Parts: sequence; structure tokens; C-alpha cells
Amino acid sequence: MSKVFLIDTDKRPQNPIHPAQARQLLKNGEAAIFRRFPFTLIIKESRPEAPVQPLRIKIDPGAKHTGIAIVNDTTGVVVFAAELQHRGFAIKESLLSRRQLRRSRRNRKTRYRQPPKHEWFRKGNKMPSPKQRREGWLPPSLMSRVHNIDTWVKRLGKYANITAISQELVKFDTQILQNPEIQGKEYQQGTLAGYETRQYLLEKWGRDCAYCGKPGLKLQVEHIHPRAKGGSNRISNLTLSCEACNLKKGTKDLKDFLKKDPDKLKKILIQAKKPMADTAALMPLDLSC
Repeated sequence: MSKVFLIDTDKRPQNPIHPAQARQLLKNGEAAIFRRFPFTLIIKESRPEAPVQPLRIKIDPGAKHTGIAIVNDTTGVVVFAAELQHRGFAIKESLLSRRQLRRSRRNRKTRYRQPPKHEWFRKGNKMPSPKQRREGWLPPSLMSRVHNIDTWVKRLGKYANITAISQELVKFDTQILQNPEIQGKEYQQGTLAGYETRQYLLEKWGRDCAYCGKPGLKLQVEHIHPRAKGGSNRISNLTLSCEACNLKKGTKDLKDFLKKDPDKLKKILIQAKKPMADTAALMPLDLSC
């Protein structure tokens, strides 16, 4: 059970207290609610100063969620625990949706709309080129995670006597996850080494339509997860289908398109390469920036 943060009349952090003790202080009128989350009480009258035990904050970073815990190293008691949800992937999906809407609007017969008058709006929305990137530059999605964690560490430091910080550092070899037998110069060769994209897909999917399985048809490169819904051009998201299946699937999700054929759905999902976006996002980050 998480404890309740306590601060004195000068808003200095005190030793966290048990929820039962917090209820007693509120009932006796000796303290008041200072903040709802994290739940913090403030003492109304000054008390004799007591030694405040040092605490350690521990961070377990993730691609979509980050675990945060405050622990008393002396007693081993967990004072506070929470899960921070990042908005990086949600922001990316919103930007992709906006881009699709703007593209469709250009093809519609609507009234002429002038571009933004402010020049800074057009220039400020563009990603910096490699030459313009300062040292330590991170993509906005990763920088958002760093700022979120940094904000909560500073916020919790106002209500708890945090004197140390620990972070779990993890590294993944994404290539060995896909090919356990990889070694040597194979690390320098990508998935399409020695292939063109279409030729690679023809060999990977058996030169047949991935959906209907009919041989001898003219095949088209098809996105498993539609581009209209945020699908990428990575080789793991590409397959081959005939024109009829491609038009029939359209922008439908693969699970909706093959909901009546679960065996075919399972086969396609197994054949497609497992994405590595989450593992790449878990690489160590420098929180000092």
C-alpha cells in the first residue's frame, strides 16, 4: 500500500505516513489536503523537527509506459508506485491522421484556402536536417518521454526527500531477435541484402496471393496494416495480393478482413516479421538533458 506524502508549514517534505495516520490527522484538523495526486497533506501548525529519512526513486522505462517507484532503502518499504503513460505513439497516430485528412482535402473540390500567413508556422513545423541537429538531439517522440519522466521526478521531489535515483538500462539486439544465428558481417546486411523488394516478397509469400492463395495471378504489393490507418512501408508490413483481394480489403484492418478465416489470419501474422518499434524505444536514454 502506498503511503501518503506529508509536508510541513514551509512546504518541506517530511517522512511519508500510513493512510490510517493521514485520516487521523485530517479528522483532528491537524493537517489539510495540499494535493490530490500524488496525495499530499500539509501540516497546519509547526512541529518539532524530526529526522527525515532519505528515499530513492526507481524508474523502469518502457516504450508506452514507464514504472516509477519511491523506496526507502533502509527499510525496503515502497512509499509510492505509479505507471506513467506516454503519449508519443498517440501523437504519432494523430499526425498521421491529420496528414491523411489534408491529402484527401487536396483532392476534393473545395474553396481555395490560403496558406498560413505566419512564416514561422511553416518553418517551425519541419524536422531539422542532420546538419541542423544539435548534439544530443532526439526525435520528438523520444524527447517527449524524457521530458515526461523528468517532470514527474521533479514533481515527486517536492513532496518526498528523494536523495538518489536509479534507472533500469536495457539493450536489445534487434537483429539477433529476428535471426538467432546471425554473426559477423551479417550485421551489416539488411533484410533485403541481394534482393529487390518485389523479388523478396515473391519468395517470402510463395508467389501466390496472400489472401485467396490463387496461383498464376498478377500480384500487387499490399500493406498488411493500411497506410490510411498508420501503416508503414517497412518490409514487415508488406505482402502480395491479387487486384481483386486488394480492392476488396481496401483500408480494412486485417483482422476484420479475415475474421471469417482465422487460420488464414494466423498464417499471415506468423509470416510477417515481428515489429521492433517497442524494443528500439527501450534503449537507454540520457535523462540529464
